[in-house]
Amino acid sequence: MKYTQLGRTGLKVSRLVLGTMNFGPQTDEPTSHAILDAALDAGLNFVDTANVYGWGENKGRTEEIIGSWFAQGGGRREKTVLATKVYGSMSREGETWPNEDRLSALNIRRAVEASLKRLGTDYIDLYQFHHIDRLTPFEEIWQAIDVLVQQGKILYAGSSNFPGYKIAQANEIAARRGTFGLVSEQCLYNLYERRAEMEVIPAAQEYGLGVIPWSPLHGGLLGGVIKNEATGGRRASGRTAEALADTAVRAQVQAYEDLLDKHGLEPGETALAWLLTRPGITGPIVGPRTAGQLESALRALELELSDEVLAALDEIFPGTGPSPEAFAW
Repeated sequence: MKYTQLGRTGLKVSRLVLGTMNFGPQTDEPTSHAILDAALDAGLNFVDTANVYGWGENKGRTEEIIGSWFAQGGGRREKTVLATKVYGSMSREGETWPNEDRLSALNIRRAVEASLKRLGTDYIDLYQFHHIDRLTPFEEIWQAIDVLVQQGKILYAGSSNFPGYKIAQANEIAARRGTFGLVSEQCLYNLYERRAEMEVIPAAQEYGLGVIPWSPLHGGLLGGVIKNEATGGRRASGRTAEALADTAVRAQVQAYEDLLDKHGLEPGETALAWLLTRPGITGPIVGPRTAGQLESALRALELELSDEVLAALDEIFPGTGPSPEAFAW
């Protein structure tokens, strides 16, 4: 396993992040525990979740599965850098009540306590704001976070789905308060979706945030979907099927798969390996439903892409260009 610092912190994390969104809805508890064990055995120490995972009437279920895994002991909690998130409503359908979502000091306080209980731990390593809150000032957010840090209930704060200007605003206000501010940003970023290169990643680098890309295969679009369909494998669905209905996108993905076939490379592993070459990237989030999918993701760590392949990938999936020169002068 390869490790890096999380942004400007002294915290060492693995260059792959284990995403747990499938634990509960698609992957049962025993299989989830087996995947967590396999990840830890491979040296993957960074586990990401959110209080709303489990979804619908089962919000919080994913944190509970991780908590029952920690409860087995064997140093599981001590070896894990644990990240979870706050923002989404935890109310059940028909039971919505004020102050049970977003980033008010009240909701942050309640959400932390609830997550700690479900996770069966007394601290969270990285507490992330799942979305920006246009109603709550950062002065209030940081006041709540400072109290939690002082209480030892969280160690670091991070953001998710923030635009570049909100990363700057959050950390400028934190600096004025004399506190550490955001240390990471979790954003949508992959070969197909590269808009984060315009301002989010530059802002993160400027302020010392590690970047944690989610959906590194863009919902399966970069995982060899056309070849899988042709060989009788799993067919595209959801947003992947919608994207492939566009003939231009389908041609782009076909060119991608043809390139990798020519070089004997696996699409999913290549998409992850490409992210690991990008400046400012801590590590992509992989969300395996099975142990086999985890094994495939781990192989990406050893994959070195040639300059020829990297240049060809840029031709197929052009980036946004240098920031800000690509859109300002």
